[in-house]
Amino acid sequence: MKSDFYTAIAQIAAERGIPREAVLASVEHALKTVYRKMSNTREDVEIDVQIDSTTGTFHVYHVMRVVAEVENEDSDILLAEALTYSPSASVGDVIRIERTPENFGRIAAQTAKQVVLQQIREYERKSVFEEYHERENEVINGVVQRADSRTVIIELGKTEAVMPIREQVPNERYRPGQRIKVLLKEVSRDQRGPQLVVSRASPDLIRRLFEMEVPEIFSGAVEIMAVAREAGVRSKVAVAARQEKVDPVGSCVGMRGVRIQNIVNELYGEKIDVIEWSPDAATFISNALSPAKPTSVQLSEGDGERIATVIVPSDQMSLAIGKEGQNARLAAKLTGWRIDIKDPESLRGQDLDFFRKAREGFNDGASEEMMWQGRQPRLVRDGFINIREKTFGPLDDDLSGKSVDFEILNGIVDVYYDRELRHRFNYETSAALPLDDIE
Repeated sequence: MKSDFYTAIAQIAAERGIPREAVLASVEHALKTVYRKMSNTREDVEIDVQIDSTTGTFHVYHVMRVVAEVENEDSDILLAEALTYSPSASVGDVIRIERTPENFGRIAAQTAKQVVLQQIREYERKSVFEEYHERENEVINGVVQRADSRTVIIELGKTEAVMPIREQVPNERYRPGQRIKVLLKEVSRDQRGPQLVVSRASPDLIRRLFEMEVPEIFSGAVEIMAVAREAGVRSKVAVAARQEKVDPVGSCVGMRGVRIQNIVNELYGEKIDVIEWSPDAATFISNALSPAKPTSVQLSEGDGERIATVIVPSDQMSLAIGKEGQNARLAAKLTGWRIDIKDPESLRGQDLDFFRKAREGFNDGASEEMMWQGRQPRLVRDGFINIREKTFGPLDDDLSGKSVDFEILNGIVDVYYDRELRHRFNYETSAALPLDDIE
């Protein structure tokens, strides 16, 4: 029958949610500490403590090495003396000699209590750190415990987390008892225990919520390429398909917008624009400025700066720029380009460098300097498209009445439909060229 001592250990383990072996190890460590203080035993002397599982009594042993000549009286014992404790002992053996003091159980119980509690606290801190350290950058559920003007304390179950003001959404209000999803941003060790920092303002919260809500993202069929966020107001998410016949934007929006609406509800109404990512920078920038529809995107790089000059119709300038510049600002964060938005009227009378280069290129179609960066749309009419008062065609019958994209590079006009190169023409002569012609 197990002793009351073991019953007490089992009860402590159940209350604290830690293994019984860990509590027992804490007790043994505490008993060793108490014995060393009582007997003035040095730390380098090996001590072993054994607890009787039936009676709950303690036994303390010195671990000694059998030698022919004593060098350390605390750890060495001569063979003749060792034989009195262990008749089969021989030089080189290690034996245990009991050194349990009288009334050790009573004294140990009084002295070891604080040591045991300290060891249990240390184990709890270690287990909490290991559990949550592995979950960094994950979304976890929590309950607001208390909130003041600068800090919100979130209860996560076994521990608490801090949400500092920099990680809070400005227009959100947090109330005690409120259940929310937060991003576990940082887990660190501290003398007071593990310190957890959570966030509601991080762009990674958007990324993780999409992974939870959209199966295609979790499986890898759709990938989130970039996220730009102004917390609490608006976010832009660029997605790309990694499998054929998968609509990345449609997968994220869901049937009747159910998937995206669930994420918006979790973020208390924050607007989210899902756009299709493109490896072509000009196309990506054009998509990022949605809901505006640019007519031209010109790219320039130099001196460590990347600038995109975007032309949009005059009636879409407000859409492209957004309220207080928000749409353009988020598009710049998303793409990594500085975006300069202009309408056709504002360009009249200006002699911008890229227009000068374009005019020179039109005067000499074979010029190596002629380059239009980025694809631009054109409507196919009666099998032909018009570019700068030049006509190119005929195009395939299935393209009639549809919008295609063209790109001019070094006097060559490439015509694309649905990202596929369909036609190639000489800009100067309008003659059709083979698709594999790179001259």
